[in-house]
Amino acid sequence: MSIFDEVVDRNNSNSLKYDTARYRGIPDDVLPMWVADMDFKAPQPVLDRLDEKVRHGIFGYSDSDDRYFNAIKNWYADRFSWSVKPEWLVKTPGVVFAIGIAIRALTNPGQAVMIQQPVYAPFSGMVKKNKRQLIVNQLAYHNQTYQIDLDDFEKQIIRHQVKLFVLCNPHNPVGRVWTKEELTAMGEICVRHGVYICSDEIHQDFVYAGHKHEVLAQLSEPLAQQTLTCTAPSKTFNLAGLQVSNIFISNSHIRQKFKNELRASGYGLLSVMGLIACETAYEQGQAWLDELLVYLAGTISWLNTYLSQHIPQIRMIQPEGTYLLWLDCSQLGLSAVELDQFMLSKAGLWLSAGTSFGQGGKGFQRMNIGCPRSMVQKAAQQLSEAVRSLS
Repeated sequence: MSIFDEVVDRNNSNSLKYDTARYRGIPDDVLPMWVADMDFKAPQPVLDRLDEKVRHGIFGYSDSDDRYFNAIKNWYADRFSWSVKPEWLVKTPGVVFAIGIAIRALTNPGQAVMIQQPVYAPFSGMVKKNKRQLIVNQLAYHNQTYQIDLDDFEKQIIRHQVKLFVLCNPHNPVGRVWTKEELTAMGEICVRHGVYICSDEIHQDFVYAGHKHEVLAQLSEPLAQQTLTCTAPSKTFNLAGLQVSNIFISNSHIRQKFKNELRASGYGLLSVMGLIACETAYEQGQAWLDELLVYLAGTISWLNTYLSQHIPQIRMIQPEGTYLLWLDCSQLGLSAVELDQFMLSKAGLWLSAGTSFGQGGKGFQRMNIGCPRSMVQKAAQQLSEAVRSLS
């Protein structure tokens, strides 16, 4: 039995995933598999260090030191062969927060910011809330996979004078881990037209066999000079509630503009618990993560087989990365509203509506499998029964 088979009761723990259903008009008895945090306890060394800090009893203003940076530096060197420098690092409470800071630092109101939908909903939200023009390079869906329309990518940049491109790699929700060739092609276009890139690489540690995460900023020096690399331990080690992310910006001019905007936001020092958790996870969490990746791959394999055998009307887009599955439910013949209601009322599943990810999301649902396999199996059985009831 794996440590990840343990079912931890998260009810009444102030969990966004479990405890907010009634406030959102969601039935209390549904299985929550929507928001992207996991139902697994953080690595034991992280829990031990946090416990040590709690017993110390003082939670004053705190900052990181050389040990913190070295933990991050060694992680990226070992797993991605990427050598980062201390001066590149800017800490923020989260990646979405950092994207908002980047938008304000590098563009002016009314200027164009490009994203690739279907994509994580806060991307478009950050663009619109900061009164920038939202431009979409729609991902092309063919044969149950997604590709980048590079011709449209460049045309959109030229037509709208795009100033900033927000990249998602590995991609949430479609599960692509963009190849070196794909990233280089997009990067060269951005360099050619002077487009800044905010690269959200928060899911970089969730990559499955046969695929490799490429750090965009590592591909060329010109590309590095236009890129902000957004990372965090939050997805990897299930630390989202501790509010810590690490943004790497090698271009000193861009970094200073980012820092100026960060100061203007009024945000300063991070939570001491977040700093401790991040440092410890990167120092001692590798074995835990390696075991988790094997577990998740097993869950994906099980579910793919189950869907093929019992629910062929729903097709899983084979994920190359992330623990978020993109389910093509278009063969059910339901409208977007009907599909959302079907999942909640008939299947008893609280998934993420495909339309929340923008263009191309109609007919899809996103399922979070970062939970014990028994929960995924229960969800699959409920879904199978619900689909049978349609016929």
